[in-house]
Amino acid sequence: MAVKPVVLALSRSGEAVAHRVARDLGAALHGREGRVEKADAWFPDALAHVRDLFAAGVPVVGVCASGILIRAVAPLLCEKRVEPPVLSVSDDGSVVVPLLGGHRGANRLAARIADGLGAKAAVTTAGDVAMGVALDAPPEGYRLANPGDAKPAMASMLAGEGVRLLGEDIFGIGDDGAGQVELVVSEAPEAGGAKRLVYHPQRFVLGLGCARNCDPAEMWALVEATLAEAGIAPGAVACVASIDLKADEPAINAVAARLGVPLRLFDANALEAEAGRLANPSEVVFAEVGCHGVAEGAVLAAGTQLAVEKRKSANATCALGRAEAPITEMPGRARGRLSVVGIGPGQASWRTPEASRLIAEADELVGYGLYIDLLGPLAAGKARSDFPLGGEEARCRHALERAAEGRNVALICSGDAGIYAMGALVFELLDRGAEAQGVSDAARRVEVVCSPGVSALQGAAARAGAPLGHDFCTISLSDLLTPREDILRRLRAAAEGDFVIAFYNPVSRTRRTLLAEARDILLAHRPGDTPVMLATSLGRPEEHLRYRRLDALEVDEVDMLTVVLVGSSQSRLAELGEGARMFTPRGYARKIDGDLAAGDMT
Repeated sequence: MAVKPVVLALSRSGEAVAHRVARDLGAALHGREGRVEKADAWFPDALAHVRDLFAAGVPVVGVCASGILIRAVAPLLCEKRVEPPVLSVSDDGSVVVPLLGGHRGANRLAARIADGLGAKAAVTTAGDVAMGVALDAPPEGYRLANPGDAKPAMASMLAGEGVRLLGEDIFGIGDDGAGQVELVVSEAPEAGGAKRLVYHPQRFVLGLGCARNCDPAEMWALVEATLAEAGIAPGAVACVASIDLKADEPAINAVAARLGVPLRLFDANALEAEAGRLANPSEVVFAEVGCHGVAEGAVLAAGTQLAVEKRKSANATCALGRAEAPITEMPGRARGRLSVVGIGPGQASWRTPEASRLIAEADELVGYGLYIDLLGPLAAGKARSDFPLGGEEARCRHALERAAEGRNVALICSGDAGIYAMGALVFELLDRGAEAQGVSDAARRVEVVCSPGVSALQGAAARAGAPLGHDFCTISLSDLLTPREDILRRLRAAAEGDFVIAFYNPVSRTRRTLLAEARDILLAHRPGDTPVMLATSLGRPEEHLRYRRLDALEVDEVDMLTVVLVGSSQSRLAELGEGARMFTPRGYARKIDGDLAAGDMT
């Protein structure tokens, strides 16, 4: 499990057991508000909270009835191989039930919890019940080469066909000598099948180096040839290792991605410390990067013995190191990742599963304090760096430099991070060198992931009805970074073009005139009764929505938490049972009324 489990306490009757489980697992305890006395974080709605954690890929251990957890995650069930563990524990701690995630360690987690509680793990997975193992979930440090064959192989074993071991007995089930199902444990490539499961012990570190912008195809061809020559299966590689200067090298990252293993990095000093043990030291390499060998140095720095000396192509180098035991603790440091995350307007149900997952995986959260607070229990227990409004540049710099140290950092933005938020500033800083007041070279080598969020524009439009049914635009009325004349020019163009307009940053305590000017410019091009929606604190408990006529729009009832949606000359309100709903026709009325031939609308 890449993410630590969260233990949920839903009632006082199970609180003591929940604390024992959390303590044994070193996990955070989340408690239901008003129902438990002590917790690391609180949640008001158990079903919504479990659903949010599950969508984020967080293993959930609920001290509660199994049905609560089942009802919470049922709408999200899709692929069993990627679903995180979900377990229920009875309030008295006597039974532990792994409900989901057997392919992701749920049964092992259940056994661990049961051992700590002196309880019974109610495992129902066929293989675990019959033999105490799940063949598609090998011990840490081993990889199953043909997982698609695990199900028929297990079925054959359960049918009494027996098992024969070739290599280590990694499951501790013994060899009956005449079994028809083979479990093969080997460093070498082996053919698998419906009755032949192949497991590779991940004892190898692949050291790589290359010229800048080496062709990934060239690098992969060298890696394939090196592994084949050594008789080592790709599945036996635990990680790819290199010098930190190559953290952003596409060819090296592509190899790690194809092998499905992490990239681990060492600085030049760490590699140079291995100079005396290199088989092929190079003065040319030393002059270039400050150490006498990258590929060989990386496998030695990783704590392995040199198994295959440096192999070269025109632009790439490759070496292989072997450890005595499978590698479960990764050496060196990670590349570092910055996830630029849009969390939507605020409510958890509008946050995407991808955003929740990136937040759950992050080591540290960076952002405006209010936005991090909106994450609720998802932020509990994580290191966080809060910045005030106006500290946008500082927070982006901080997030990038923390990621440059090998951390997994999430930069938290409201709405969509790429719409009037931090996404553009992150890339602007990365586009500048240190000499141009950008960020460090190390920060420019981190992985940057951008995750979309529900924008305030979309949230307001959904609350209104369908005001964006035809062409629309967004305009920020903040002149802190954009010259006032540019804003006015865009306002006039949008007014003349008859766009539906969403105004971001409509006012502040010191900036009150641009919204009034925008209203007056628009009134010159569209009717005074054009509908305007004011949406304040979207998706939060204090959400406040109201409609106004354009000619009655007052600046004083708008603040920085308000999105102003101004209709086009065609926008109107439909009076429905639940109140007025705003929409902008696209022209279907002409088709409905018979003015257009079928097929003219696209």
